[in-house]
Amino acid sequence: MSAPHNVRHYPGAGLVTWVFFLWLYAPIVVVVWFSFNENRLVSVWTGFSTRWYEAALSNKALLEALRVSLVVAVTATLVATLVALSAAMVLSRNETMRFRRLSETVVNLPLLLPEIVVAVASLILFSQLGFSNGMARLIVAHSAFCTPFAFLPIRARLQGMSRDYEEAAKDLYAAPFTAFRRVTLPLILPGVFAGAMLAFVISMDDFITSNLLATGGTTTLPVYIFGLIKQGTTPELNAISTLLILASLIIATFALVLSARSMRRG
Repeated sequence: MSAPHNVRHYPGAGLVTWVFFLWLYAPIVVVVWFSFNENRLVSVWTGFSTRWYEAALSNKALLEALRVSLVVAVTATLVATLVALSAAMVLSRNETMRFRRLSETVVNLPLLLPEIVVAVASLILFSQLGFSNGMARLIVAHSAFCTPFAFLPIRARLQGMSRDYEEAAKDLYAAPFTAFRRVTLPLILPGVFAGAMLAFVISMDDFITSNLLATGGTTTLPVYIFGLIKQGTTPELNAISTLLILASLIIATFALVLSARSMRRG
């Protein structure tokens, strides 16, 4: 029996690994480091200070942009996850459905289109419909382009799930909705949660669609940050970026822990 290969024994593997992680995380480390710079000039270090965090957290325009982003992202995540879950159930549990492959392709098609095309199309459509409410336009557009991202992990989870559990529930005279609520949903919950988290992150990170569809009072956080960059990079921008990195790490950790617990229960 041959010994298992250990990648650490390959020549240069350690160096390549270090270069990879340096290339991946060096920009983030630089942003976090200079967010504590006392100097107003970003690249000139003069001492440690948390004044830019205090400035960021007392910035009313920033907090309002964050509120808009959270409202849009949470609402779009709920809508997109519900639509994606319904679509995945129909497409994975109805093999005799006509045009099933075509329907699945249509659901995933927005992933293949450039975002600027989807954003311009949404802008034209809303203009033709006379849909002028900025917040509502953002929620509808974000829900639409987040649905394929939520669909993929839910569909994958359903494909990997044995139908024996659902058949057993039906044999015990469980109604279809009861079988879904008590058997199917708990088993696919990691996929549903992964899809919801993916939709939330995509919505929070979106700039192009938000920039085109936003109106007065509905500026999202990425659009607000872009406005700051046009005025020049400041340590306050580094502080905002560091807070976003921290929030992302907390959400990712929470998602991993919840997913691991669900997998163990499954």
